[in-house]
Amino acid sequence: MSARLDEMDRKILALLQEDASQSLDEIARKVGSSKTPVWNRIRRMKEAGVITRETAILDPEALGLEACFFVLIRTSEHEADWQRKFLQTLRERPEVLEAHRLAGDIDYILKVRVKNARAYDTFYQALIGQVKIHNVTALLSMEEIKSTTALPL
Repeated sequence: MSARLDEMDRKILALLQEDASQSLDEIARKVGSSKTPVWNRIRRMKEAGVITRETAILDPEALGLEACFFVLIRTSEHEADWQRKFLQTLRERPEVLEAHRLAGDIDYILKVRVKNARAYDTFYQALIGQVKIHNVTALLSMEEIKSTTALPL
């Protein structure tokens, strides 16, 4: 169920998605309000689960993580125990930035960020050593064209 948001809430959220380190004074000025009502709206949106956390977004290349792979996984295993072990394995691997269960021919897609192809192979070998996987296809991203955490409001 989606939260009820008015135009002011959406403006505040857009500003927070752009830069959550902005002061309440800055946000209030940009939305044409005062600090206390803005703080109350942010608190309410946190309590409602609209704002789930605040975090820093790092530049992976500045940290030496220059290779981004999209990993397509097909499995012949669909039992609860296998799935539990697979999901736990993914959660324990810091290289896995995103994991999605899909409808269609591919069962899962992972976004994996590593230093290089050799580091990807190390990840791959560890993954298949921990869980049985029917087929894995890795696609190397040649260029990141768009990347955002901002949701369309």
